[in-house]
Amino acid sequence: MQEFDIVVIGFGKAGKTLALKSAMMGKKVALIERSEKMYGGTCINIGCIPTKSLIKQSYLARRCNKQSEANYQQSIQKKNQLVEFLRAKNYENLAQNKNITIFNGDASFLDKSTIQIAGKEKQSIKGKKIFINTGADSVMPNIPIDSKRVYTSTTLLDLEELPKEFVIVGGGYIGLEFACMYANFGSKVSILIRSSSLMPKEDEEIERSVQDSFEKMGINLIFNADAKSIKDKVEKACISYEKEGKSFEINADAALIAIGRKAYTKGLDLDKAKIALNSRGEIITDEFLKTNVENIYALGDVKGGRLFTYISLDDFRIVFDSLFGEGKRNTNNRTAVPDVLFLDTPLSHVGLREREAREKGYEIKVAKLPAAAIPRARILENTTGLLQLITDAKTDLILGATLYCEDSSEMINIFSLAINAGLPYQKLRDMIFTHPSMSEAINDLCGLIK
Repeated sequence: MQEFDIVVIGFGKAGKTLALKSAMMGKKVALIERSEKMYGGTCINIGCIPTKSLIKQSYLARRCNKQSEANYQQSIQKKNQLVEFLRAKNYENLAQNKNITIFNGDASFLDKSTIQIAGKEKQSIKGKKIFINTGADSVMPNIPIDSKRVYTSTTLLDLEELPKEFVIVGGGYIGLEFACMYANFGSKVSILIRSSSLMPKEDEEIERSVQDSFEKMGINLIFNADAKSIKDKVEKACISYEKEGKSFEINADAALIAIGRKAYTKGLDLDKAKIALNSRGEIITDEFLKTNVENIYALGDVKGGRLFTYISLDDFRIVFDSLFGEGKRNTNNRTAVPDVLFLDTPLSHVGLREREAREKGYEIKVAKLPAAAIPRARILENTTGLLQLITDAKTDLILGATLYCEDSSEMINIFSLAINAGLPYQKLRDMIFTHPSMSEAINDLCGLIK
């Protein structure tokens, strides 16, 4: 039986980075991945990269008046080429290292130090330290589903025929991004949302701006809708739902289930290693990402929390510091972490929202700037949106920023840096930005604080 210093289960962002960096430190590393099509993890293969590629192509399709079946199929091909390129690069980066052995197959624990790999043949290996990085999977609703036209965010990426009518069950990040994507490609899009609000976390003016944009795109928002069943009916998927005590039906060429994601631990036999899970099925870890079993860690989505690739990367930093550094880095060190919703116009946020800041007892100042006031937004022909800044009235420190505008996915990192560095808003107000740029609007936004 082969023995390794480090065994990584899953080729995700945290796992692949840990495997490579540990091998460079001279450790003997095993990396186990159940599918050759998942080299590089969720982000590269079925998450961030393919979806953002399609979002970009759909954006161009609408603005260039190329909303057609042929253009959609070309976009799928471009997405596939990009994914295949990055997947191969990720594999090569690890496979060429003499200290790394890549195993293809399903991993399962035999005990806390022994992993069985069921590939073309079964074999077992031992690891001094084991890192679980198996990611997350789509949550399916507990309703009757009898349809060939129902998809998850993973399976939908392989759909080569543009649906004329597209229904999304769920109004979270994934559902809203796919809604904009398919609306831009030319589909008639409807979203079934269980709550009465599109974005309950957002401040009212931001939410209203996003909702107005959706309605202008022709996206049908159905609030207080509770899906009850999905079945095929005359070459369509028929989605039955209840709204305010009444029953309704809506038909679709394709229906996307987007009600959330859950930790993927299927087949790992965690109980044989006595690894503890919480009530949601996520692996329980401490601030150093250690499980209750001394030599076993969990990284990325499988432990719950915020399911972002950059969080997984920071998970790597924590465990790498634990293995080879001072062991001081942990999840409690994290301060403001930005997030982006890649809609037709991206919505980006970091820190506190206005409502959250007031609830925490801060005395605040608020600045708001319409995206239409930014010259660069007019050059880019997208004046949709609103920029909002929250500062502490007593200290002038930046508490939070929400940017609903073109290029906000880049701009938000400036505010994240400022918050984490403890900079007062005046530093950004007086900073010299390039012109014409979206970032220079930060001068104007901060200048509105009085």
